[in-house]
Amino acid sequence: VQLQASGGGLVQPGGSLRLSCAASGSIFNINNMGWYRQAPGKQRELVAIVTSGGSTNYVDSVKGRFTTSRDNAKNTMYLQMNRLKPEDTAVYYCNADVGSYHYIYWGQGTLVTVSS
Repeated sequence: VQLQASGGGLVQPGGSLRLSCAASGSIFNINNMGWYRQAPGKQRELVAIVTSGGSTNYVDSVKGRFTTSRDNAKNTMYLQMNRLKPEDTAVYYCNADVGSYHYIYWGQGTLVTVSS
């Protein structure tokens, strides 16, 4: 299974970006999918999770600004990020919990820079 994250870039404070995470390969059943981020000098943190049924959960710092969703037919997850702040600057990673044995796969990361 391969995960390909895309959509990062440079955006001004208050702006928006939409990240995508596409899964490919021998996919039989994707359970939860998640977005994580790692800022320079900090540990990787969970940003958002979306279950196979579409339920979502967010870290407090992004609630009301970020929305995650998934298209199960396309094996793709999205992260819509609005009202971005400089503290959202980080490399964003996606992961997927796959199959009945719950193997965890990671994407390669996409850089989001929020700066004026």
